Amino acid sequence: MRPEVAPDWMHRLVTGLDGEGGSREVRRLRERLTGRAGDGDSVRPAGRTGRRQAETARDTRGAAVLVAVSGETAADASVLLTHRSPHMRSHAGQIAFPGGRIDPGDAGPVDAALREAWEETGLDRTAVSPLAELGAVPVRRTGRPVHPVLAWWHTPAEVGVASPAETDHVFSAPIAELVDPGRRFTVAWGPWRGPAFAVEGYVVWGFTAAVLDGMLRTAGWERPWSQRPARPLREALAESRNNETLR
Repeated sequence: MRPEVAPDWMHRLVTGLDGEGGSREVRRLRERLTGRAGDGDSVRPAGRTGRRQAETARDTRGAAVLVAVSGETAADASVLLTHRSPHMRSHAGQIAFPGGRIDPGDAGPVDAALREAWEETGLDRTAVSPLAELGAVPVRRTGRPVHPVLAWWHTPAEVGVASPAETDHVFSAPIAELVDPGRRFTVAWGPWRGPAFAVEGYVVWGFTAAVLDGMLRTAGWERPWSQRPARPLREALAESRNNETLR
């Protein structure tokens, strides 16, 4: 981890998301992701959630995702996202950060996040500098801890779909679009409410949206946006290009 190499415009974000620092934003984000404050990945019918937790209880390594931010300034910054193939067994059709399970051969969450980013998008690990790790975030839906790893993509190069079985679209979402109040809204699924973003015709929600929401707030980039009324998640997805079916 090399937080000292972060550009000046990312310093506030890096220090705020340092998991060891225990900042208020980190605690708030963890509460959202574990379901205490609500998260799309935490809402499932109780029976199915129980089965999935049982299936993943043996997987103590968890997963890691790479939050790769590029740009010369905050004004032209962007974050790398993927659209998961609609044929995937889990999270099909969702917008996500590159990432996946931590394999036995990985040195840790950072190594896993970099490996997965390479496998999914072709992102060269030498082109990014890991800056901060949020720490293990237990997502209630699966019971598996997820480790978001913030990185500065200091040498952007062409990336794309490197694993069609996992992703069918790789793109960089401009921070300027993510903070646009017209692209932000709240989605509702039963009693749950959570942040969402409209980007590239997709709806970004759940775990990914919660991390982005926390990132924008921590960095001081967030602009005031209307959180009410909440939009039905099924309706929002039906009008998007996610090709995602809620289960």
